[in-house]
Amino acid sequence: MGTVISKDGTPIAFDNYGAGPPVVLVGGAFQYRAFDPRTAELARLLSARFRVFHYDRRGRGGSGDTAPHSVQREVEDLQAIIAGAGGPASVFGMSSGAVLALEAAARGTPITRLALYEAPFIVDDSRPPFPPDYLAQLNKFLALGRRGGAVRFWLRMVGVPAPVVALMRCTPAWPKFKAVAHTLPYDAAIMAGTLGGVPLPAGRWTSVRVPALTVTGGKSPAWLHHGMQALTNILPRAENRILEGQTHMVKPEALAPVLEEFFSAGCGPAGETRHTQP
Repeated sequence: MGTVISKDGTPIAFDNYGAGPPVVLVGGAFQYRAFDPRTAELARLLSARFRVFHYDRRGRGGSGDTAPHSVQREVEDLQAIIAGAGGPASVFGMSSGAVLALEAAARGTPITRLALYEAPFIVDDSRPPFPPDYLAQLNKFLALGRRGGAVRFWLRMVGVPAPVVALMRCTPAWPKFKAVAHTLPYDAAIMAGTLGGVPLPAGRWTSVRVPALTVTGGKSPAWLHHGMQALTNILPRAENRILEGQTHMVKPEALAPVLEEFFSAGCGPAGETRHTQP
C-alpha cells in the first residue's frame, strides 16, 4: 500500500504488487480497491511478470478529493502514479477508466502500451443513446442527497435490468455503491461526447500513437463491440481482441494472459481482430 500526491495536492492511494516493468490499472465507474476484487485478482495474476499498481481514483476509497473535479485532474492523478512507479508505464483501463487512460495518453502522459477493455461508447443505433439531460438528472439526485437514486439511475442508463437493480439494493454491496455515487459525474465528464449514438469525436485520440490493444468480451452486446471497433479504427497503432465467453464483468484469469502478452510487446498488425479462447 502507498500514497502519491497529485499535482493539486490530492492524495491518491494505491496497492503495489510484484516486481518488473510497471503496469497501472485504471478502474471504471464505482470501482475502488475495497470494492473491486476482480481488479485486485488481475493485479495479482499480472504481478508474476510486472510491478502492478492498482489505485483508487479520486473521491473513492483511500484517495482524497479536491473540488472542482476535472478530467485534467484525473489525468494528473494517473501521471502521479506513473511517476511514483519510476517513469513510463503500461496502462490498462476498464470501462470508463479506459477512456480516462485514453485521455491521459492523448495529453502526453508517459504511457508505453495501452490496453482498453470495453469503453462504453455508443456510436450507432444498436442501443438507445443516453438522454441529453442525463447528467442534469444525475446531479439532481445528488443535490437532494439521494445517493441510492443516483446509483439506480446510472445503472439503468448503462443497461442493468430493473429487476437486477432491485435485487442489488438488498445486498451488502449496495452501501458501497452509494459511498461513491458522488463520483458518477466524474465518469460522465470523462465520457462526454461518446454516449449519444453518433461516431466518436473526430481527432479526439488520433494523437495516441503508442501501441494499443482494444478488448471486448465475446458475449457482450453488439453496441460495445461496435464502439471498440470504432476506437480501433481511429487509433493509429491499435489491435482488437475478442475474448470469447466473456462479458463486461470479465474474468481476471481470462484477461490476464492477453494483457501479459501485450505488455510484453506481443502485438499483432494494427487493425487486426483476433479471437481468444479463455
